Amino acid sequence: MKRVLVATEKPFAAAAVKGIKEVLDNAKYETVLLEKYTDKADLLKAVANADAIIIRSDKVDAEVLDAAKNLKIVVRAGAGYDNVDLEAANKHNVCVMNTPGQNSNAVAELVFGMLVFAVRNRFNGKAGSELKDKKIGILAFGNVGRNVARIAKGFGMEVLAYDAFVPAESIKEMGFTPVASVAELFEKSDIVSLHAPATPETRKSINYELVGKMPKGGIIVNTARKEIIDEEGILKAMMEREDIRYATDIMPDNHAEMTEKLGDRYFSTPKKMGAQTAEANSNAGLAAANQIVAYFEKGDERFRVNK
Repeated sequence: MKRVLVATEKPFAAAAVKGIKEVLDNAKYETVLLEKYTDKADLLKAVANADAIIIRSDKVDAEVLDAAKNLKIVVRAGAGYDNVDLEAANKHNVCVMNTPGQNSNAVAELVFGMLVFAVRNRFNGKAGSELKDKKIGILAFGNVGRNVARIAKGFGMEVLAYDAFVPAESIKEMGFTPVASVAELFEKSDIVSLHAPATPETRKSINYELVGKMPKGGIIVNTARKEIIDEEGILKAMMEREDIRYATDIMPDNHAEMTEKLGDRYFSTPKKMGAQTAEANSNAGLAAANQIVAYFEKGDERFRVNK
């Protein structure tokens, strides 16, 4: 019997756990839950006899992989997978997958929740502004970016987009405006919504220079990855440009300094909130469970991210 460990320091919703277990029960696999753990030793112990792991933001590094002697597959329930050491996984012949698209609408809706909060001055009673007719620039036009564009259209916004891997013609065909570079996106957008993954090319790429290019009253929303932000650079730019605002659901390392120096122009949720809906929980969790079953039963590696 295959043993599937669901290791989530930040647990799935109860309905999602029930759905995962049903999928695995139907395949005659054993489900083992490790929730709200605070010590890595607990994960190392639990993974020892696992054939598969489902994780969320939990880290699967070389030490975890060394401890998992029977492990064949790790599925990250979500799009990003930089919390898994792919090089170490390759050395252990472990397949790593993500579940692209399952959290996309939840993340996109969060973008607009934070935007309305920002443009209405945190609902403090003072006059704010509207999103209608504003230009929103979307950096990376994958599943989340396209959902942001769809919602923005409903708000009556003009949508600009840049993605190095999506042809400009494709963006046009979807009814949106492509731009030629990240710099142009920042120069032309009242709001920039970030959806780029953390890669060697994108790390600290949102920097002092880019922020300084934004039009007066510009807003940056980051629901992607903390690593893509040059935190010192963005703080410096915002100290010089007192009209710029920044909202994120990934708390920066310099959160206290940003709070002190930027006041109401900066907002971060206490924890990452993009996928924190019952629907996204269920979608990603069920996708992860189904992908594990398909991998073992059919050799399906469609969502593999390590080669």
